[in-house]
Amino acid sequence: MRLIDSHGHVQSDRFAGDVELVLGGARLAGVERILVPGWDPDSSAAALELVGRYPWLDAAVGVHPHDAAAVGDDGWAGIVELSADPRVRAIGETGLDTDRGFSPLPDQLLNLRRNLALALATGKPAILHCRSKPGQRDAQDVLLAELRALGFDRAAARSALGDRPPAIIHSYSGPLDYGQTVIGMGLAISFSGLVFRTGEEDSAAVARLVPRDRLLVETDAPFLSPPGAPRKRNEPEWVRVTANWLAEQRGESPEELGEGLVAAYDFVLGRA
Repeated sequence: MRLIDSHGHVQSDRFAGDVELVLGGARLAGVERILVPGWDPDSSAAALELVGRYPWLDAAVGVHPHDAAAVGDDGWAGIVELSADPRVRAIGETGLDTDRGFSPLPDQLLNLRRNLALALATGKPAILHCRSKPGQRDAQDVLLAELRALGFDRAAARSALGDRPPAIIHSYSGPLDYGQTVIGMGLAISFSGLVFRTGEEDSAAVARLVPRDRLLVETDAPFLSPPGAPRKRNEPEWVRVTANWLAEQRGESPEELGEGLVAAYDFVLGRA
């Protein structure tokens, strides 16, 4: 089965001692590309450094909502500078998180708007983290409002990215109608090991609705381990578990799904 990992933080400290072995394990499992997103200026630079060593990786640069309050104008200027590198395929990881709330919401909103504007300016899709407290949807609703305000569902996005998705909903979480809305806006959706957790049952219905050319899979390594993977350190090779789940949900063979995942990765990230 051909595989991609559309979101793996392999520049994380948890892989500092054996990243070569981790990436080798991914290759043996069939993973052809990994998108390595930053979450702040240092991790974004580290993503590019890793891509320099392993050209089959791709980088993304941006500021996570957890770090929004900690990154000032100088740090953001560094992100903007890094975003011009052709090895950077996306902007993020950014978004909103009202679950843990490590940064105040006003700081998260300022950060989100910066990242979204940079995505449009560079013609590179935004990677969007979105989490509300269990059973709530406030972050999803606010995110949709922000996307609409910046024209991610209209001509602004088409002008910047053509027919490609202007954003990727990373590690999908939320109710069915939220998924239907972002699909209708033309966004890509990526699924992670989060789909196996209690409370995420709507993900299965959403997975069946995503158009093939906008369907992605990820690990969010070293987080969100699927069943069977190490709890403390998820690795890109374990993307196969969620990919097989996707194939079952969509009624496709693993081989058919894998071909679609590789093609969608190239299309969404402008590699096609």
